[in-house]
Amino acid sequence: MATMEPKVICVLLMVFSLAFSSLAQVQTETCVMSPSQRKNCGYPGVTASECTAKGCCFDSTVRGYPWCFFPLNEVPEEDCGF
Repeated sequence: MATMEPKVICVLLMVFSLAFSSLAQVQTETCVMSPSQRKNCGYPGVTASECTAKGCCFDSTVRGYPWCFFPLNEVPEEDCGF
């Protein structure tokens, strides 16, 4: 059984890496939008790590639009009428 253990560990690592890469791909796809669609999720000076820790998208390449913004599949509470 000792020879089977490395194989099991290898298979588990492959499964977990595939699962995490698919989660990352979903996040990336929900962050792709035109700058005019961005709804602010941060504050002036927010860092990329602070923004993503809140579950938001970060893109500092477009001036004049929010750099920290909600993903497409999430609607901020103020837009829901609450």
